[in-house]
Amino acid sequence: MITKEFDTIAAIATPLGEGAIGIVRLSGSQALSIATPLFKGKNLENVDSHTIHYGHIVDPANGGVLDEVMVSVFLPPKTFTREIVVEINTHGGIAVTNEILQLVLRQGARLAEPGEFTKRAFLNGRVDLTQAEAVMDIIRAKTDRAVNIAVRQLDGSLSDLIQQTRQEILNTLAQVEVNIDYPEYDDVEEMTTQLLREKTLEFQKLLENLLATAKRGKILREGLSTAIIGRPNVGKSSLLNTLLQEDKAIVTDIAGTTRDVIEEYVNIKGVPLKLIDTAGIRETDDLVEQIGVQRSKKALDEADLVLLVLNSSQALTDQDRALLELSESSNRIILLNKSDLPKAIAKEDLPEDAIAISVLTHQNIDRIEERINALFFDNAGLVEQDGTYLSNSRHIGLIEKALQSLAAVNEGLELGMPVDLLQVDLTRTWEILGEITGDAAPDELITQLFSQFCLGK
Repeated sequence: MITKEFDTIAAIATPLGEGAIGIVRLSGSQALSIATPLFKGKNLENVDSHTIHYGHIVDPANGGVLDEVMVSVFLPPKTFTREIVVEINTHGGIAVTNEILQLVLRQGARLAEPGEFTKRAFLNGRVDLTQAEAVMDIIRAKTDRAVNIAVRQLDGSLSDLIQQTRQEILNTLAQVEVNIDYPEYDDVEEMTTQLLREKTLEFQKLLENLLATAKRGKILREGLSTAIIGRPNVGKSSLLNTLLQEDKAIVTDIAGTTRDVIEEYVNIKGVPLKLIDTAGIRETDDLVEQIGVQRSKKALDEADLVLLVLNSSQALTDQDRALLELSESSNRIILLNKSDLPKAIAKEDLPEDAIAISVLTHQNIDRIEERINALFFDNAGLVEQDGTYLSNSRHIGLIEKALQSLAAVNEGLELGMPVDLLQVDLTRTWEILGEITGDAAPDELITQLFSQFCLGK
């Protein structure tokens, strides 16, 4: 059921550019009355819901045909926004799609704001805030595993867990209130305190287990910022090209070829790596190269993962030793490249976990993937098929706040504080969890979240 009647909005729902189709989407109570006069085919006012119809879009002002189209009609409540939705499927050119959108706007629709279709789905109770955010997670997902997590969130796995926990907290608060207002036993205070202690520990354990998924969930959602470092001409750019399986970086025998930081995404066993091919870190008089070296050092400081590339066919240099020391506190994987050549590097100068690879022959490249799994996922596998994961920074921050409120309840219990005071912190936990699903989210937060969506979604 629609909770509020809004004006009718319209936007292009497909990327602008050449393609097989372009879609102009309308949503609102006037969607049919706007689209029907433009469509030369069946009377859209009389068709069944969830049907698609062949015809042409014409300009009522001059009768000119704009394009041959298919028009889909969706009637509430079983639509994405729980409003009347009309989608005009046109040929995927920039000009024709824009012309049809402008025609729809002249007929009385309003251009949708970024994310406004999904916002209406939220405001009309079609999805909660976690599901709405999952829509953008699906769009932005860089690997199949990231898509799987987002789809589960869209299906309501996280919101169901949060809602169940909020209901349990509400039940606990109600029971405490009854015990206080209608005491039947002399030891009611002791019973109420024990109830609060047991329930608070139960909620705390549940939220801590959920928070424990945040590390891998966030990695799968946002990727690992991975800096490829090493002195010049050890094979950094070749490694980047090998992992990407395409020639993105210029590879030559001339030291200092990479002058700037190159960023590309690659899928490593379902984990998106944002690979940063840095300029070789060395002393140089070249001003442009100096800037590249400084950016490389900055990338190293900010990276989640460091791939330190050394040349195994040469003895360890002072520059190599400096890089080993510089990256010692990082999550790093040491790669001994050019292992297809006679070895000259001394094993005793290196950590035992260094991996001998050959970018040229692709030797041991798969071991890099295994080491990443060991570093970040404790060899436990990346995701469980039916797991519920925290991956959104907003959700993670709110769960941390909720745990702080529960910790305040436990602290108050230890200090012997009155139960009615402890209820305040437990109620605050309930409110914080409501911000995750949008049940207790302020309007400005909702506006800010949906402003990050793409136009037409």
